[in-house]
Amino acid sequence: MVEVKVVATRRVGLLDLGERSLAWKAGALVLGTLFLALSSYVEVPMVPVPMTMQTLAVTLVGALYSWRLGGLTIAAWLLEGALGLSVLAGGAAGAHHFVGPTAGYLFAFVPAGALVGWLTERGWNGARPVLAFAAALAGNAVCLVFGAAWLAFLVGLEPAISSGVTPFLLGAVLKSILAAALVSVLWKRVR
Repeated sequence: MVEVKVVATRRVGLLDLGERSLAWKAGALVLGTLFLALSSYVEVPMVPVPMTMQTLAVTLVGALYSWRLGGLTIAAWLLEGALGLSVLAGGAAGAHHFVGPTAGYLFAFVPAGALVGWLTERGWNGARPVLAFAAALAGNAVCLVFGAAWLAFLVGLEPAISSGVTPFLLGAVLKSILAAALVSVLWKRVR
């Protein structure tokens, strides 16, 4: 006879913000958008898309906040950028960024963060660093796929891959490793 052991996992972000009051969630949203904005200032200028720490921040917000609050926080940050606050890559601002070469990457951030949060809630978290890495890498992959798809619409598939994906692959892996390490450390401290 085969025995199956079912392990219940809590379906909340690492910080358990789902159990907090609306004021806590609002405060977390504000801090999350600030963290995302600060990550935008760490950039390596490249053409047509700069390399930033935004994808690291997006994956961390998703993992820490849960898929719902993480996605909402990322959407709020993007709205801030569209409305003219200097929160996008290198302090950029304005709605025109949502139709230019970076638009696909920007629009990818919400589903990428939500995916990481969703996976984290299902056990791909700091208790399992390899799965936490896989979750962060999946979030980075969403950004690259959406970004390349939009870029391909603007400049063609081959240039989109060569300038909008290939230069970012190593960074995506390294940022995913860093995200998994941070989530694992935070997991041990919080739990």
